[in-house]
Amino acid sequence: MASVKLNHIYKVYENGTNAVSDFNMEIEDKEFIVFVGPSGCGKSTTLRMIAGLEEITAGDLFIDGKLVNELEPKDRDVAMVFQNYALYPHMTVFNNMAFGLHIAKVPKDEIERRVHEAAKILDIEEYLEKKPREMSGGQRQRVALGRAIVRNPKVFLLDEPLSNLDAKLRATMRTEISKLHNKLQTTFIYVTHDQVEAMTMGTRIVVMKKGYVQQIDSPKNLYMYPANKFVAGFIGTPQMNFFKGKITIEKGKAKISLENQNIYISLDIVEKMDKKYFDEREIVVGIRAEDIHYDSNNDNNDLIINVVPQVVEELGAETLINSNLANSNCQVTFKVKNTVDVETNKTLKVYVDPTKLHFFDVETETTLLPRVPEKRHFLIKYNKAKCKLFNKTIELPLVFKEAMEDGKEYLFTIPTVSVKLGNTFKGVIKRCEKINKKYLLHIACKDDLVFCLNEEALEEGQEVSFDIDFTKVIVNEDEKVVVNEIPDYNHIIGRLHRIKALVPVERKGKTIQKKKTGFQFDIAGTYIDVPYEMYDKTLAVLVKKFELHKIEYSFKTSLVASKEEGIEIELKKAMEYGKELHYGVFTIKQNQEEIVLRLPEDYENADKLYLKLNYEDLKARDTHFDIRLK
Repeated sequence: MASVKLNHIYKVYENGTNAVSDFNMEIEDKEFIVFVGPSGCGKSTTLRMIAGLEEITAGDLFIDGKLVNELEPKDRDVAMVFQNYALYPHMTVFNNMAFGLHIAKVPKDEIERRVHEAAKILDIEEYLEKKPREMSGGQRQRVALGRAIVRNPKVFLLDEPLSNLDAKLRATMRTEISKLHNKLQTTFIYVTHDQVEAMTMGTRIVVMKKGYVQQIDSPKNLYMYPANKFVAGFIGTPQMNFFKGKITIEKGKAKISLENQNIYISLDIVEKMDKKYFDEREIVVGIRAEDIHYDSNNDNNDLIINVVPQVVEELGAETLINSNLANSNCQVTFKVKNTVDVETNKTLKVYVDPTKLHFFDVETETTLLPRVPEKRHFLIKYNKAKCKLFNKTIELPLVFKEAMEDGKEYLFTIPTVSVKLGNTFKGVIKRCEKINKKYLLHIACKDDLVFCLNEEALEEGQEVSFDIDFTKVIVNEDEKVVVNEIPDYNHIIGRLHRIKALVPVERKGKTIQKKKTGFQFDIAGTYIDVPYEMYDKTLAVLVKKFELHKIEYSFKTSLVASKEEGIEIELKKAMEYGKELHYGVFTIKQNQEEIVLRLPEDYENADKLYLKLNYEDLKARDTHFDIRLK
């Protein structure tokens, strides 16, 4: 039993094809994880990297807390079940299952015990003396599973194991594999392109597209809260309906324009949406077929749309209606009970479930109703160094006062991460929503609503106090930013500096010193030592002429500018966010790049300051291949 951690995993082939990009995930012990996505999305490549059958271009892979990048497949304690079963045709079922144990020189009585135990679990004891050609596809798949079980691996890897079976047998084997996971209580990682398999088997699902992870979540959350249009369209049968639409506020409701028709929904449904999308800009509106209903007795005109059925598909327990929006070529698919008779080419009134609507940005295709809203906007009037925020008059930090003018209105953008329970502002819990292991508090302050992530649940109606981290607040005057947030990280461009170094190498049980090509991080002409363990790993990624590559180095803005010598920097602007919280905008003297750092508490204007960096402070990304090195 083991956990698996994939830390910034990449796979880039020699021809430049980027098969997997920046895959990050922690798989807990005993989880059943499913990788799903269309052909060519990188799911099988990722599985093969875990197995050791594909070399990892960059990143770290841990199994049970142990780094396994350099370990051979046989030493990783994983077992893989392949799509084509990969059974030896000349061997009996027993010998197929026992072959790996024979190679590992396991005692004969132990082999007998393990094989019979696995055969009993899989209900194939009576087939142990048969050969694969005498068995059905489902039975062969059980043998392949049995061969993996007898090894008692820490992790089971299954690469589309059911794709060669017919639909009925696939459904049966899905159940059997899920039962097997429950019996064995070990970690399963399963690859499929079939979303039904993914939804019915996985405790969590990884949706991939073109080498990138789109979303990692439980089956229920993927279905109900897709992160983007791709996930929304990929998960669910039939595919979600998508419309070009617009949102405006009208008579206390949100007016949703779909092509040539309108529906009206409660503002509570779109309270997490950024208000900038209420300005009639085009968006994508999504609704699933099962969330569009036909009911001749429904009289809620706010939620009705007119459709013209084109094709009726009888599916037994339910009927699928393929239709168009009335007076439009926009397609709409919805479901009705099998008792409902629907005529084609005749206008029909159906109504949508407003709580099941999805909204996506036209360009980025990301959801406009995230489970945790990124930010909220508030229009604030500034007067005599003070402003009224969340129904309380407050004095703003000095950095705000220096940038704002009396009598003017400003737009404050307040990120959700900046809101914490505290003492300054008061509100009432309108709703407490559990999201994974945290709770999203919807805090109402008269006409304003703000969100706060909290470790503990609070009761609806409870009064709470909260604070705002003003270092994360952005202030705009019209379209101009007058106060920007303090970013989490600085990003500057540097190089790698080639060196020759003596490094310890294990040879025949002894440690010897060997001269190797290595490198140092080169930032503004300052060289930072890199552990020798990184040499081979990083150079394998960068191949030849790595010193010509531009490297993006990142480090936290919370680092304090140093009085000890390092990279020369010059203070451009000091920013006070409180008596004990001062930041500075600096330029690096050598290349004039701009960075943000904390100012020392005892800083005086005459002090010379430096950027002091250690290897541990830095992240590094090769911009040539777009690969994270550290």
